[in-house]
Amino acid sequence: MKSSNFVLLVLFLNVVSNIVAAAPPTCPADIGSDCATSSGEWEGEFFPGIPEIKYEGPSSKNPLAFKWYNAEEEILGKKMKDWMRFSVAFWHTFRGTGGDPFGAPTKAWPWEDGTNSLAMAKRRMRANFEFIKKLGVDKWCFHDRDIAPDGKTIEETNANLDEVVALANELQGKRIRPLWGTAQLFHHPRYMHGAATSSELGVYVYSAAQVKKAMEVTQYLGGENYVFWGGREGYQSLLNTDMERELNHMARFFEAAVAYKKKIGFNGTLLIEPKPQEPTKHQYDWDAATAANFLRKYGLIDEFKLNIECNHATLSGHSCHHELETARINGLLGNIDANTGDPQIGWDTDQFMMDVGEATLVMLSVIKNGGLAPGGFNFDAKLRRESTDVEDLFIAHIAGMDTLARGLRNAAKLIEDGSLSELVRKRYQSFDSELGAEIEAGKADFEVLEKKAIAWGEPKVASAKQELAEMIFQSAL
Repeated sequence: MKSSNFVLLVLFLNVVSNIVAAAPPTCPADIGSDCATSSGEWEGEFFPGIPEIKYEGPSSKNPLAFKWYNAEEEILGKKMKDWMRFSVAFWHTFRGTGGDPFGAPTKAWPWEDGTNSLAMAKRRMRANFEFIKKLGVDKWCFHDRDIAPDGKTIEETNANLDEVVALANELQGKRIRPLWGTAQLFHHPRYMHGAATSSELGVYVYSAAQVKKAMEVTQYLGGENYVFWGGREGYQSLLNTDMERELNHMARFFEAAVAYKKKIGFNGTLLIEPKPQEPTKHQYDWDAATAANFLRKYGLIDEFKLNIECNHATLSGHSCHHELETARINGLLGNIDANTGDPQIGWDTDQFMMDVGEATLVMLSVIKNGGLAPGGFNFDAKLRRESTDVEDLFIAHIAGMDTLARGLRNAAKLIEDGSLSELVRKRYQSFDSELGAEIEAGKADFEVLEKKAIAWGEPKVASAKQELAEMIFQSAL
């Protein structure tokens, strides 16, 4: 019996060995591999050795696992994935080079061939969807010129974009969709004076054509939003700038975008992304309040929402929490670009958010807003210049997702505990009176208030209890 069992075992191992030997090898995604198809397009794994990222809980030491983000877990009556609606930013993840104003690129991903060809664009798109699927998210964001190269004419450029978008539509399947799309109106030399605010009519016209096409492909891919980032919509000097005329032109541009959105039946939300400066000295959408004022002035307040980027908030002299609350109370909070900056560096560093306290404040605003849908959290963040392993792309996104998930859990604790909201309620409880109600309803004039001031005399002023508020907040972290 033992002898026959041994023979059977040897035969079994030989069969398995032959099957394994006959299986096609996993091809590395490098330009020297011989995994190209007959069409010349490479097919295989771009991230071999990287598994699908799973939730393992806070005790896990696995860098390629979630410790706090559990997609299906319910928090305050909604699944974590529905609170978050995470998205991968194509430009940083697949076009980020690690270059900065003082140094050459440091990223040399194995699938890159050093060109911006159409074939290379398709290869990047395949890498994008493998990354998204392994990360376990179902949204991505793109600029038109990041996913497809410029041609010699608008027609050739649009044809390039159509070819890459057709592949993207095939690869994303039924589950994955763009959180938003946009047109890149800042990189090309033609946009040196701006796009919608350029002093040149031809540039304004070209910009309109580019946005028209970008909106069409966003709709075709099932995008839920469309973003306007006016990186060069502003001025370097008022000495040679007609600011009023430029602002009027920008308003006309937005009006035309709204009209075209409605004409083609695009149901996505139009978003404006505020930023104070860089690359332009002064950008017209300086912060959330400035953008809201612009929209009201030109009668566009009901047609747009804001895409708040945390690093842009700090550049404008605000906290991310401030910008989110400003957008929220104006009914304009539509999406969040989840990143942060370095307080010791004065430019837009686009770092992944790793501060749990900041993430908790962000999630307090999101919860008050009832969520972000159809917006979400887009990781407009890039690896540090010194992080050069393919694995680092996953680690950075995992850490960013876990940080915001911890923020959600902490915000839920604060809300369920109720101590912080009770402190705020008590601070304003003097307005929970008959006169307070009349003031808040706009029914108390100055004569009535003067009589009360004389009758009451010098008012008592209570403590704001700031340290207690901070203690309560810290206790939840």
